[in-house]
Amino acid sequence: MKIICIGRNYTDHINELENEKPSSPVIFLKPDSALLPKNQVFFIPPFSNNVHFELEVVVKINRLGKFIHQKHAHKYYDEIGLGLDMTARDLQHELKSKGLPWEKAKAFDGSAVLGKEWINKNKIDINQLNFHLYKNEQLVQKGNTQMMLWKIDELIAYVSQYFTLKIGDLIFTGTPAGVGQVTEGDQLKGFIENKAILQLNIK
Repeated sequence: MKIICIGRNYTDHINELENEKPSSPVIFLKPDSALLPKNQVFFIPPFSNNVHFELEVVVKINRLGKFIHQKHAHKYYDEIGLGLDMTARDLQHELKSKGLPWEKAKAFDGSAVLGKEWINKNKIDINQLNFHLYKNEQLVQKGNTQMMLWKIDELIAYVSQYFTLKIGDLIFTGTPAGVGQVTEGDQLKGFIENKAILQLNIK
C-alpha cells in the first residue's frame, strides 16, 4: 500500500507558505509505516518543535491502474475520506533551505492520519465538496474541492503516469490554507460537509 501525497494544490495554501505556484502537481510519498493505527493518539516526535496539521480529502484506489486516462479515472475509486498530513515544519524548512529531500519532515511514523469512515462518492459532489477542521472547538481550516488546482480525476491520471496504482493505495489530495501547529492536549476534529469523519488527540 502506497500513500501518495499532493503538495501545493490550493492557491491560498501556496500563498500562506510563500511557495511558488507549480506548473504540474507536486508529488511525494509516505511509507505504510506513516499510517497512524486506528484509535491511537498522535505523539509529537522528539525531533520537532513545530508539527503542523494539514487537513486533506483522501481517495482510496479500488483497482489496478497504470497510464490511466482522465476520462476513465472515476472508475478507480468508489470512496473518499479525510486525512491529516502531519508535518514537522521546522525540519521541513531546514531541509528545503539546504536543497535536500524533506521526507523526514513529512513521512515519519504516524504522520498520515485517516478518518474513521469513508463516504461513497456517488452520494456527494466530489468537485464541490466542503470540508473543514476544528482545533479545540475552533474552526482552523476550511476548504472546498472546487478550489483545487488539479481535481481528483486529474490527479489520478497524472500520478498513474509515474506510479502503478494498486488496490488500497491512498492519495492525499492537498490542503487548503489554515495549517497550524499542534501542542500537547490539542484535539482535532475533521468534517466533510456536516459529517464528523476524523478525530485526533495530540500527546
